[in-house]
Amino acid sequence: MHDYIFFSLITLVLSTIFSMGGAGAGIALIPILNIFGVNFALARAIGLFAGASTTMISSVMNIKRKIVDYYFMIPIAIMMLFFAPIGAYMSKFIDENIIKFFFMLLLFYSASMMMFGKKKPLVKLEGKLILFSVGAGVGFIAGILGVGGGNILIPLLILLGFEPKKVAVTVSFVVPFSALSSFFTYASYVKIDWVLLFCIAVSAIIGGYIGNYFMHFKLKQNHIKKVMALILYILAFKLLYHFYI
Repeated sequence: MHDYIFFSLITLVLSTIFSMGGAGAGIALIPILNIFGVNFALARAIGLFAGASTTMISSVMNIKRKIVDYYFMIPIAIMMLFFAPIGAYMSKFIDENIIKFFFMLLLFYSASMMMFGKKKPLVKLEGKLILFSVGAGVGFIAGILGVGGGNILIPLLILLGFEPKKVAVTVSFVVPFSALSSFFTYASYVKIDWVLLFCIAVSAIIGGYIGNYFMHFKLKQNHIKKVMALILYILAFKLLYHFYI
């Protein structure tokens, strides 16, 4: 019982912070759950569900504000919905330490993009073919690593020349598609602790609502991004330490 309360409080804090930055907390929650004794595959499944729960709140609020570009969003959402569960299934056959290593690299990458990421695009690309390709590639990788894919998708789309505000809104909308489809794939071969899942999902929803409110009305994004980056750096170095002990 104490573990459930502890993990619920951690999820509430992380979901509030990360939703203020327009992202799901799953990427931070997964290594934390694993550090405190939760099986890595189960941690990924729960992190996916928590990330989807957080970003769904943002999606609903963005729909109410009528700021979702469906023409831009739908190609990415379709491909992530299709390819994320394929990646999630493939992870069943990959050594866990290999997945942890690439998850660590993702943490370093995500933290660095939040802290130092370029705001100017490297190229200027347009068209649905690019969106379909990005959705397929990111969805597959996200499924293998057990993340929603937002931390990969946001910097990639910005570097490809898409407008940052549109990207942030789109990612909050498409991440639940990949996260939930991957979750159900993981749930088909991972024993789920449904009580833990419920507690974390409720905390993620509450944190997502609180964070989304403050994101739009109270706090500066730059400060939040630096806090998020610091959390991810700490977790990345913790995983790095794991590989050298």
